[in-house]
Amino acid sequence: MSAASCLLSEDRFLCSICLDVFTDPVSTPCGHNFCKNCISQHWDISERCQCPVCKKDFQTRPELHINTFISDMVSQFRHETQQKVSSSSSEQQAAKPGEVPCDICTGTKLKALKSCLVCLASYCHTHLQPHLTASRLKRHQLIDPEENLESRMCMKHNKPLELFCKTDQTCVCMLCSVIDHKTHEFVPLREEYEGPKSELVKTEAEIQQMIQKTRQKIQEIKESVKMSKDAADREKAEGVQVFTALKESVDRRLNELIKEIEDKQETTEKQAEGFIKDLEQEISELMKRSSEVEQLSRSKDHLHLLQSFSSLKAAPTTKDWTEVSIHPPSYEGTVVRAVDQLKETLSKDMKKLFEAELKRVQQYAVDVTLDPDTAHPYLILSDDGKQVHCGEEENDLPDNPERFSEIPIVLGKQSFSSGRFYFEVQVNDKTNCSLGVANESVNRKEEITPSPEKGYWSVGVYENICVALEDLPVCLPLQSYPEKVGVFVDYEEGLVSFHNVDDAALIYSFTGCTFTEKLYPFFSPEVNDHLIICPVNLSI
Repeated sequence: MSAASCLLSEDRFLCSICLDVFTDPVSTPCGHNFCKNCISQHWDISERCQCPVCKKDFQTRPELHINTFISDMVSQFRHETQQKVSSSSSEQQAAKPGEVPCDICTGTKLKALKSCLVCLASYCHTHLQPHLTASRLKRHQLIDPEENLESRMCMKHNKPLELFCKTDQTCVCMLCSVIDHKTHEFVPLREEYEGPKSELVKTEAEIQQMIQKTRQKIQEIKESVKMSKDAADREKAEGVQVFTALKESVDRRLNELIKEIEDKQETTEKQAEGFIKDLEQEISELMKRSSEVEQLSRSKDHLHLLQSFSSLKAAPTTKDWTEVSIHPPSYEGTVVRAVDQLKETLSKDMKKLFEAELKRVQQYAVDVTLDPDTAHPYLILSDDGKQVHCGEEENDLPDNPERFSEIPIVLGKQSFSSGRFYFEVQVNDKTNCSLGVANESVNRKEEITPSPEKGYWSVGVYENICVALEDLPVCLPLQSYPEKVGVFVDYEEGLVSFHNVDDAALIYSFTGCTFTEKLYPFFSPEVNDHLIICPVNLSI
């Protein structure tokens, strides 16, 4: 019996008519087995009595009897199968939300492993077995579990979508190809599938490349943030160091001021204490003499009074205190002098700070040359493009769109639309000029006053004053007249600052600017004035 059990397999007990395990198995004279009901119904509707398997004809309809041997084998098979199903069901997991459940399971629905496009059903491991073992079911097309199998059926003919209509670019069933699309061009779905699949492979590669670029951009941004944080930390540390030094200078000068005042007060107090001590000594002596005189005046001894009278009748000699006085020290100007000294100390510290700041921005020095195509006709440029001066006569130049025709302005050839840059310009105490940076789109054909509103960020350097050319000009107080002006721009930060290179002082800063286009260095000397673009000396 054990050997027989090893030979049991489902395909041995399948009826070739219903494709299911035998129910009441019977045998035909030709030796083939069927369910009694299946073969009876088959012969009831057939014109002749024939074996469905071997096609053998029978003159008379055979009398059918249940094959007890096969019936017992089927019963044993059903019992073993039921045990396997129970064991397999306990091992498999129930379908979770979002997973496709088995359509055959009753009670707890197990997770489907495959879906059949012919049966339009999904099967768990146990209920999938007939499709893996039965010869006729093996021909069915199995796919990964699909919940909406109806989407793979033709809505009109209820047949599987097996062809692709190239004319209408849609999936159709076999009936569609001979009824609704009979003049169209068709290919099997698998054949059409190869083209889109290769496209998707290409698209996937492109997407992966995009993902890689995006990841690189994320890494770049993270590195920028880290660099920014490092710069912020350095700037904070430098700020703490500078302001700590300034605070220490203020505290030190305050302590010196307080000590100076306290020393004066202490000297005054000591002088007063000396005077008071001497006066108290005189009082003590006078009180002693007063006591002796009082005692003598009360004496009844005539001889003693007369003998002592001559020495006690005169008041004791004392110091003349009439001209002696305490003069409080004068504190007038003490605080002012202390503040002046502090100001001098802070000026030295500020100069060191400005020098450090100037060295830092000079690291972004760029090579700027003048663009002759933009120069106003009155302007004369040197051959090397580093110098410009304004003449008294107009040069014969073509009026190209880039040229300034109303204001004596020339732009640099180099443009900047990101990052930081710095350049220096030589002026002198007789120069009247303006310089800075300008938008590419500034009006070059009308006479205007340079300002941020017009697309200019600049300062005007004149004989006696320096002016920041804001929308409302700002007159700038300067410690000394600049002979060389440094211009620094931080595009992303929206900063344009001007520096006196000779004493490292900050002349002026435009902050909070919004740049949206290319920036060009610009220079505007007045008649007979010179401007020279200088190389930056990084060793200063």
